[in-house]
Amino acid sequence: MKRFLPWIIVGVIIIGMYSWIKGINNTAVTMNQTVEQSWGDVQTAYQRRNDLIGNLVNTVKGAADFERSTLTAVIEARAKATSTTIDPTNITPEKLAEFNKAQSGVSSSLSRLLVSVERYPELKANQNFLKLQDELASTENQILTSRTRFNEAVKPYNSHIKTFPNSLFAGMFGFKDKAYFTAVEGADAPVEVKF
Repeated sequence: MKRFLPWIIVGVIIIGMYSWIKGINNTAVTMNQTVEQSWGDVQTAYQRRNDLIGNLVNTVKGAADFERSTLTAVIEARAKATSTTIDPTNITPEKLAEFNKAQSGVSSSLSRLLVSVERYPELKANQNFLKLQDELASTENQILTSRTRFNEAVKPYNSHIKTFPNSLFAGMFGFKDKAYFTAVEGADAPVEVKF
């Protein structure tokens, strides 16, 4: 029995190390999947907004002799926002900033559009327009919620892969930091509304 004791101890240590490293990897995989699901929710919310913009623009066009430049700005911002995509497995701060910038262009253009239509009483009374306006407000709330949940999913993932000794193995398994959503440049300034 004494002859096998060192082999048993080595075997127990190897099994223990394997289980510990497997736990680090599997936890990181699970948390990464949560981050990717949250990112999918963010994209779904933005897609809903982009889908509504087409209906809003058509309603505004049909109901008012409207300024072309404002409508064009909304359409161009929407096109730019839909062309900016991020691979959820590789969300870097730079790519997230680019995505954020494109989406803020849509928000800015929509704000100008909604402020501009205040000059058109027949449009403000249009039920389709009012419903679309409510849908957009609801969608903006969904976007905020999705972005918040995304950040909430990123935090435990980043904490898990950065804490010692997990950080030793996370890099070997290919796990990298995920970027958080942050406010876009100029978001701290109040929005100027002109009639």
